[in-house]
Amino acid sequence: MPPGDAAEVAFAGRSNVGKSSAINALTNRKGLARSSKTPGRTQLINFFSLDNGARLVDLPGYGYARVPERTRRRWRPLIEGYFRNRAGLRGIVLLMDVRHPLKEFDWRMLEWSRTLGHPCHILLTKADKLGYGKAKSGLMGVRRELAQQGMHPGLQLFSAATKLGRQEAETRVLAWLQERF
Repeated sequence: MPPGDAAEVAFAGRSNVGKSSAINALTNRKGLARSSKTPGRTQLINFFSLDNGARLVDLPGYGYARVPERTRRRWRPLIEGYFRNRAGLRGIVLLMDVRHPLKEFDWRMLEWSRTLGHPCHILLTKADKLGYGKAKSGLMGVRRELAQQGMHPGLQLFSAATKLGRQEAETRVLAWLQERF
């Protein structure tokens, strides 16, 4: 990993939820982060340096990726170590498919974020796959479940394909990256 002295925002979520696509949409660069229809292609922590020296960080996906078990077992300590030891980490963008939100590891990620004091912003991705009413209903359901657990992270609908929510997400990420150490 590069030295941890630059401001960083990490993108975390299940395999195939759209982390790489979100990074590409937010930077307005189609091929910056390589995306694939095959779950589990991101198997390392990938750092993308921005013009101002800050970084966006694409973490390996968790969940149903078709990768060898030994690789999957290696991811958890890698990701935990990243969250615990990166001095420049300013926030976590947690991506969830709006059709399948709040799975076990999503809750674990939210708890790590809270325990370690890292702000979290949730993108409910693939909102274009649902009608607006269903997507909005999914958003409200997630907000309700989080509130029941005493959690109030940033939360929004997002689609890399249609750019729905792009400006809101970009504003949040840029604000974190501009915070002083």
